[in-house]
Amino acid sequence: MKFLKIVSLILALSVTIMSAPIFRHKVQALDEKELKAPSAVLMDAATGKVLFEKDSHSVRPCASITKVMTLILVMEAIESGRLSYDEMITASAHAASMGGSDIWLEPGETMSVDDMIKATIVASANDAAVALAEAVCGTEEEFVNKMNEKAKSLGMKETVFKNCNGLDEDGHVTSAYDVAVMSRELLKHKKILDYSGIWMDELRGGKTQLVNTNKLLKTYKGITGLKTGTTSQAGSCISATAQRDGLHLIAVVLGCSGGKERFSDAAKLLDCGFAGYMMYVPGIPDEASVTLPVISGMTDSVKTTVSKPEPVLLKKDSSVKVEPKVYLPSEVEAPISKGDVLGKLTFECAGNTIAEYPIISDEDVKEINFADVSSLFFSGLSN
Repeated sequence: MKFLKIVSLILALSVTIMSAPIFRHKVQALDEKELKAPSAVLMDAATGKVLFEKDSHSVRPCASITKVMTLILVMEAIESGRLSYDEMITASAHAASMGGSDIWLEPGETMSVDDMIKATIVASANDAAVALAEAVCGTEEEFVNKMNEKAKSLGMKETVFKNCNGLDEDGHVTSAYDVAVMSRELLKHKKILDYSGIWMDELRGGKTQLVNTNKLLKTYKGITGLKTGTTSQAGSCISATAQRDGLHLIAVVLGCSGGKERFSDAAKLLDCGFAGYMMYVPGIPDEASVTLPVISGMTDSVKTTVSKPEPVLLKKDSSVKVEPKVYLPSEVEAPISKGDVLGKLTFECAGNTIAEYPIISDEDVKEINFADVSSLFFSGLSN
């Protein structure tokens, strides 16, 4: 009932603050023909919004980008306490038997989880990926079941995993869109960027050298990762992540004819995103933090507050203006609890609401009653 009373008063006061221009120019959109990759997508990591796509739902193999999902499950295992970075893993004969890119694990050889993750993401080591999978679930088969369960939970409708490292296998498929979705999920584990940003490192006390397969680390401003992949069936693929001025982007290209093309296409996608979009950080206007009169309360006013607004993805455009609007009633009725919604703060752009935040009570206000009034009265007499 109290909430309905407050809502009924919400429209009693609407304050519009001066609008502010955001950016200065319009940006020419990227043409699909400029990309050599048959399938590609550009996604904002913060919101999951697709900013560009080219046949992004086409089902195809993605080679070692598969390891993005492997690493998601490994990071979850670490964060849940089922695995630790300094834990030693013993390589099985199965893990050591992997072909393709690897770190030449021997059956029975031990290596820390930390080094196995490093080998998996930096050198794209197939044997290290399997060793990690077995450490998490006991067998690669059971781990792959978990990969598919996770893919389903993330809404990856075009993905079926048959192994944990991306080696060509019938029915092991995904899409550029699904790769972006799982890349976004991996980025939520901030520690992964400590690995994906490594250019060169070593294992086994310097006996094994690692060089990152992501050459954009040396050529692209703001690059943060994430994973490359190449097989005869998948072609050259990459999920490239980069960050500038608070904007974190994911560019996925699948099926390129060579490494040069995949890096070029990924850079074009990222360039398009950084040139055309920005993260706008809304400011809280003074009109949202005020003192409102209270009806029938033990105190006659209540302070309001707004939680810190989250950044909002916007296009860069000379015509873009953001208008903050404050909606508050002229008065509210007790009782009021700290955190009760008293109004709202919206940010509008081109006639659309791009963000909305509740304006809440910053304190409790009890409803006036005879017992409290009497207590105050007699307390005053005793003084």
